[in-house]
Amino acid sequence: MDTGRLEAFSDGVLAIIITIMVLDLRAPHEATVSALGSILPVLLGYVLSFVYVGIYWNNHHHMFHATEHVGGLTLWANLHLLFWLSLIPFATSWLGGTHFAARPAAIYGIVLLMSAIAYWMLQQSILRAPGGNPVLASALGKDLKGKISPAIYLIAIPMSFVSRWIACGLYVLVAVMWLIPDRRIEEKVIDKIEKQAPSGE
Repeated sequence: MDTGRLEAFSDGVLAIIITIMVLDLRAPHEATVSALGSILPVLLGYVLSFVYVGIYWNNHHHMFHATEHVGGLTLWANLHLLFWLSLIPFATSWLGGTHFAARPAAIYGIVLLMSAIAYWMLQQSILRAPGGNPVLASALGKDLKGKISPAIYLIAIPMSFVSRWIACGLYVLVAVMWLIPDRRIEEKVIDKIEKQAPSGE
């Protein structure tokens, strides 16, 4: 089957995830700076999680832009990814609501780690499908960021019990790492389209 239905469903789920997170933000009843400061941890947690969901949406879009057809394994791998991403609002709420306490910070890291693993599994299901996906494989190359990110999460999770701020700083580091524009997949797709286009057009 083509990727349209999978992408539409995934976009809908990600939109709901962001909606759930923003509904957890409660405006203070007092019009003072100190009142705003009381919800700052919740706001910061929301911003970080919004960035993470945005990164997954962006990369998911580009990956399936380079994919023409999907099979049953890819559909299940995609649902597996969406399951872990759907836990981000819960982890975010607990993290912000407890002012970045150690256990919530560790759970937040576990959700991020499992989301990264699930994304890798989805990627592999596409690459190992019958016929493979040479465009995606060529674009990914060594995929250093994809390998470094889980390693950072594995450091940050136990670090939560030593210094929650270092742990959260590591989560921010991974987000910043992925925010740096990476047009590899987009460029490979454009190259493929140009090569397939009839000469003279």
